Order: sequence, then C-alpha cells, then structure tokens
Amino acid sequence: MPRAGLAPAAVIAAGAELADEVGLAGLTMGLLAERVGVRTPSLYKHVDSLDALRRSIGLQAKREMGDALARACVGRSGADAVHAFADAWRRWVVAHPGRYAATVRAPAPDDEEGLLLADEVLQILFAVLSGFGLEGPRAIDAARMVRSALHGFASLESDGGFGFPRDIDRSYHYLVTTLIAGLRSPDPDPDA
Repeated sequence: MPRAGLAPAAVIAAGAELADEVGLAGLTMGLLAERVGVRTPSLYKHVDSLDALRRSIGLQAKREMGDALARACVGRSGADAVHAFADAWRRWVVAHPGRYAATVRAPAPDDEEGLLLADEVLQILFAVLSGFGLEGPRAIDAARMVRSALHGFASLESDGGFGFPRDIDRSYHYLVTTLIAGLRSPDPDPDA
C-alpha cells in the first residue's frame, strides 16, 4: 500500500527539486526514495520507471517555464518583448537546471501532452518574434536561433562555464542585443 500522503504529483515534485540539486543525469530512484522517505521499490507504486519520472518532470517543467515566459512577455512587443523573454528564460534555467534539462529533448511524435506543452512555449516565442514581422520559415529559423543562443548561454552559466573576469550580465545583454539586431536584419536568403 502506498505511503499515506505520498501521491504521484508529490513524487514528481520531489524528483524535480532533486534534479535541480544533483542534475537530471544524477537523478536516481534510490536518491528520490531517500528524499521522500520510502524504500526504492515503493516508488514504483507512484511512477512506472526512471524514464517515466524524467518525462513527468519535463512536462511539469514545460508548464512552469511556459508560465514564467508568458508572464514576462505580457503587454510587450519588439525588442522589449525579446529582452523580457530572454531574461525570463535565463532566470528560470539558472534557478532550475535539472528541470530545464528535462525540457530540452523534443517530445516523441506520439506524446500528445508533451507536444502540446512544447507548442505552448513555442507559441510564446513566435508571438515575441511576430513583432519583427517574422512568419513562416523565417520565424522557424529565428526561433531556432533565439532558443539555441539562450539555451547555450543559460546552460553554460548554470554549469559554471564562464570564467573570464567580465560581468556575466553584461555579456548576456550583449547576446540579447545582438540577437535583436539579427532579428531586424533582412532575410539573407529570401528564396528559401
């Protein structure tokens, strides 16, 4: 019988917190069992497997990150919206590195919930990019550019990857300002 008060949502929440502490790759069922005060086999009454736990953490994280991004971008457009989106992205990733790692992989084609949540985050980004008149294939290219740049910077920052004695905030502001300049530039290949 499952422990009183322990439900799948509580196990997933504890797993998400633990992933932020030890990294998604360091998350094990044994560590999680210790965290929630049960023996490892008891966890399988609440989650099917470590992969299922990681997927659930990813779904929760996409909801949380999407909410943070949407709140940051409300009522903003153009460069202001990009700055708000980028700053919210960075804050969320640095605060939740394990959860973020669970969001990076694209959902499987048959994962309806994962696809829906990933699309919600992408729609926020596309709304931000629409302030630059970007649509269709160019919007996809721009979304990939912005996501890649923000992912790279925030991931390096959260992993302690910046060692130069230069203010990280200044470097990040430079990155975002450069992205905005790129979003304003004409399409280098209008026939593509």
